[in-house]
Amino acid sequence: MEIFDNDLNAEIIGFGALNVDKLFSVENIVGADEESFIKTETKTPGGSAANTIVGLARLGCDTSIIGKIAEDEDGDLIEYNLAINGVYTNNLIYSETGSTGKCLGFVDSDGERCLYIDPGVNDEIKIGEINPLNIMRCKIMHYTSFVGDSFKTQIELLEKLSRGTVLSFDPGMLYVQKGFDELLPILERTNILLINESELRLLCNGSESPVNELVVSFLDLGIETIVVKQGSKGVYATNGSEECHVGTYECDVVDTTGAGDSFNSGFLYSYLKGYGLEKSCKIANWAASKAIEGFGMEKFPSLKELEEFF
Repeated sequence: MEIFDNDLNAEIIGFGALNVDKLFSVENIVGADEESFIKTETKTPGGSAANTIVGLARLGCDTSIIGKIAEDEDGDLIEYNLAINGVYTNNLIYSETGSTGKCLGFVDSDGERCLYIDPGVNDEIKIGEINPLNIMRCKIMHYTSFVGDSFKTQIELLEKLSRGTVLSFDPGMLYVQKGFDELLPILERTNILLINESELRLLCNGSESPVNELVVSFLDLGIETIVVKQGSKGVYATNGSEECHVGTYECDVVDTTGAGDSFNSGFLYSYLKGYGLEKSCKIANWAASKAIEGFGMEKFPSLKELEEFF
């Protein structure tokens, strides 16, 4: 069953996997034939696109998300979380069979993590289940990764986007591992590429060249803005005519799981506001620093917090 409601106009629509994150706090992340123990467990709605969209809604943007959930307890949790955060649910797709996606995450005492994905119905999205009228109205479409075939639906949707719609793309490691050629149809339509340094280097065949040299080939594709997240080193960004390096903010690290998604929220919010590249990166880094002070989305900042800080 699909719910189409043309009266809800979202500035930004996300398109990515919807998961319930089951996060386990552990002393250390173990390798093969090693053991550790679980200290605490939390359950929170997640998925990269959903995290970013919720972050944008908390910053006062009108948002929606394309994603599929099953009619089960985890699906109800995801839908409830979107609704209470002010995200329009008119682009949700409901499956009468199967299970909602899950992500099992193990977070160590330094906030580092490893993740295991059970995609569930996420990978069953068909182009006919997406309302083209809703899509035509959005200012920004934000793509993140799927495990399986919904990647093909994302490519099909490109032809239905308005020429005036900005495409933001955070490929994540799942998509980067597909390789440059397979991602090319999306990259050629992308306006804003949000990527971390490890992913960028992998897309560039493991090159150890400086980041500012690696991004040149992506600018040549027509990508207008490239933002490279570098963890504790901060962020490098360029739009071809200018570039900047912006450092991080001090914070108490609890869980890094949503940091990149919260960063995306801050950057896309700033883009909508028309802020310059450096200010946008500062706001994005600040949003990321707030997120890692808690589990999941619990510390994603509000517009009030942003206005007070800046």
